[in-house]
Amino acid sequence: MNAKTISLANGGRIVVTGGASGLGAAVVSAVLEAGGTPVVLDRDISQVSGVKAFEVDVSDRAAVTVAVEEAAKTLGGLDAVVTAAGTDRCGRLDDVPADEWEKVIGVNLLGTVSVVRAAMPFLLASHGRVITIASTLAKRGVSDATAYCASKFGVLGFSQALAAETGGRMGVTTIIPGGMNTHFFDDRDEQYKPQDDSRLNDPARVAQAILFALSQPVGCEIREMLICHEEEGSWP
Repeated sequence: MNAKTISLANGGRIVVTGGASGLGAAVVSAVLEAGGTPVVLDRDISQVSGVKAFEVDVSDRAAVTVAVEEAAKTLGGLDAVVTAAGTDRCGRLDDVPADEWEKVIGVNLLGTVSVVRAAMPFLLASHGRVITIASTLAKRGVSDATAYCASKFGVLGFSQALAAETGGRMGVTTIIPGGMNTHFFDDRDEQYKPQDDSRLNDPARVAQAILFALSQPVGCEIREMLICHEEEGSWP
């Protein structure tokens, strides 16, 4: 199955955070191939072309609100948001500066919440969908990842509660990906980089899973989907 065989529900007006690179960029490409209209929110949009893009740090709630509202105005509404923006800061709790630790929470968890909060009026109007991005480390805590695990456990809990609140009015799906072959690991210390890239999943494959969730008809929901390389080491 590829993007061209999947029909996006509700027309495909989709905000993608972190859409300039990595998984977000793969989602943007997949949505375009499926005939949808993606809008990118990212802190660096210098390499984005062919789609509407807003330069914004998702940890800035006020800026996110303005960008999402402008995106909805440009598109005449929204059908979905995909919260693919993410960051990390590896290290033991007592070694990671507090402001850097809290930045991970600000982007991964609070950024997700801010985007969803801003988009909700439009998504409720269209009976649209939220696709949140968690991680296999939302299922299992590991050493030297307190910030990342806390943020992704939070995304998972937030998504479950949001689904309970909005059931029948708006869809909520949490994608739980394993490690992906992106630039996400580039700025890590060597000890925290994957030693074998062959066990990292292609983000395009994860994007296809997201597109599948977005293609479900009204009344049918995929609440959670875990997708990873067959030799994924961080799960179970």
